[in-house]
Amino acid sequence: MVHQLPTGAKDLLPLDVAQKRWIESRIQQVFQLWGYQRIITPTIEHLRSLTAGGAVDPESVIQLPSNSSDVLGLRPEFTASIARAYAARLGSHVATCPQRIYYNANVFRRRGNNTSEESFQAGVELLGASGLMADGEILMLLAESLDRLELQNWQIILGDARLTTALLDLLPEQYRTKVRQCLANLDRVAIAEMDLPTDVKGYAIELIDLRGKPKDLLSRLSTSAWTSGLTGEINYLKSLIDLWESTGGNSDRLILDLSFMQTFDYYTGIVFEVACDNYVVAQGGRYDHLLGVYHPHNVSYPSIGFCLNLEELQQALQSRLPQTLTNSSYLVVAKEPDAVQAAFAHAAQLRQSSDLEAVELELQFRAVEAVRDQARSRGIPKIAWVSSDGAIVSETLN
Repeated sequence: MVHQLPTGAKDLLPLDVAQKRWIESRIQQVFQLWGYQRIITPTIEHLRSLTAGGAVDPESVIQLPSNSSDVLGLRPEFTASIARAYAARLGSHVATCPQRIYYNANVFRRRGNNTSEESFQAGVELLGASGLMADGEILMLLAESLDRLELQNWQIILGDARLTTALLDLLPEQYRTKVRQCLANLDRVAIAEMDLPTDVKGYAIELIDLRGKPKDLLSRLSTSAWTSGLTGEINYLKSLIDLWESTGGNSDRLILDLSFMQTFDYYTGIVFEVACDNYVVAQGGRYDHLLGVYHPHNVSYPSIGFCLNLEELQQALQSRLPQTLTNSSYLVVAKEPDAVQAAFAHAAQLRQSSDLEAVELELQFRAVEAVRDQARSRGIPKIAWVSSDGAIVSETLN
């Protein structure tokens, strides 16, 4: 019998792990420097908890049998779990606002054709904070994380669910759902082919084309007759862009896309994703009502966050990641059976040296040249030959 993993599950071999750890360690350093603390939530939750916020389709959750009447599921993302964990704590003596939380673990999601997928995410949630400074912190933290990875050619595609919804509300009510669906799917052709009045179709096409350099697009919106009632939303985005640029953010890294939205009403403010070389390496946004779903008295707290897709980052960063594993510094060899204890003792002594990364023991009694060939093949530069009388001879290989 050939034993294989379920479709979508993954083995991470040592080099994969080394590359993943390279990414994770740099991201976590940035998160911690900004004051974020790590949280670990359960892999398994009640299905109703995972889907309560409306952002997760129950069909996408891998469901598990349970002894109770409640259906269980594997977490498909982290925001719902963190919202559940903190909803009742915020504003109490247990936790004060804001809370800065980060996570790093695997998630599971059911895809089409009844297949499942395991993937890895790291991200942050800023709970109980709203306004320009909170939104600015998240965008700048995201940018610093990507820069710490030395990722090239990335761009943040920035939208605003509140402004886009307001723009959609200018349409006659009977057309809003269809146009919204087309916007969420970036389907310009569907809008062009839709049976709509000429003026409605023209406006809908204008909506899907609202993408470009932030200041140019906002200037265009400010002078448009049909956005005269949206001055507050437009000025907020202007202030956010000014904050980004005044704090060193590269204006070329930011694309404003007011057609960028989801089919569900989960986000309530800015939304964004990061594109790099055809990979979507991050996404996030503001969700001000989600915590109220989990609070026992329906009290909500404004919140915002993002997640980084570690496998997409690994692909985009491949040329910069470690391509080989770190070699051991020493191979300790017992020359004869009576020298085994002395070899173990010497290896332990070497491992206490701060300048050494790893020390291996030779586990067989082989000819000298065979041992040397083994060390060379593993990239180990030094051998310590240990005799039964305690004598130790160190050799540096050519």
